[in-house]
Amino acid sequence: MELDEMKFAWQALDRRLEQQHALNVQIFRDSRMDRMRRGLRSLVWGQGAQIALGIGVMLWGVAFWSTHTHIWQAMACGIAVQVFGILTIIFSVRVLSLLQGIDYAAPVLEIQRRLATLRAWRVGVEAPVFAVLGSVVWIPVMLMLIQYDWDRMGYADWWGRAPGLVLWMVLCGFVSLAVVGLAYGLIRWAGHRRWLENNFAGRSVQKAESVLAELKRFESE
Repeated sequence: MELDEMKFAWQALDRRLEQQHALNVQIFRDSRMDRMRRGLRSLVWGQGAQIALGIGVMLWGVAFWSTHTHIWQAMACGIAVQVFGILTIIFSVRVLSLLQGIDYAAPVLEIQRRLATLRAWRVGVEAPVFAVLGSVVWIPVMLMLIQYDWDRMGYADWWGRAPGLVLWMVLCGFVSLAVVGLAYGLIRWAGHRRWLENNFAGRSVQKAESVLAELKRFESE
């Protein structure tokens, strides 16, 4: 075999090896992207359920305050619950929008950037807001349930009869906020901030990040 023929043969072999490597990378990428998509599907379902819950809470708040317009305290409780339901819907829609923005055909770095944006939203915005709201939203809920009892008993306005109950619940709300703040401070002090952030981000996001890290290592080898 002449030198030129050997050269062409080696070049052809190199091209076949490159094509085989590119095919292997694509097969590996497709399998990991499919795995990532399936993993994030549970987050989509969870947000859908949260939207349904938010709609129910919002409608309950509207139904309550619209039938108690003659009692401003009761109206305030109903409006507070309605706002909580609306925020629940808005936050879920935001998460779904971020998930929709992930292009699984994009480069790994771009997908990682999108996923980092999702993590930042859930950890830096969603979790703190719901931690605070969750500590106090039970107060208007309890007052609304008490109002229902007084409605059945025929009392038009019980707020003036039990001012101490409202004050006690407000104080309990401050205690709940303090407990949440103390728990967060203790977790950070113990060096478990990353663990807490991972829990805020959710298992679906963590698994997706793990898949992308594995894919990035494979492509760099």
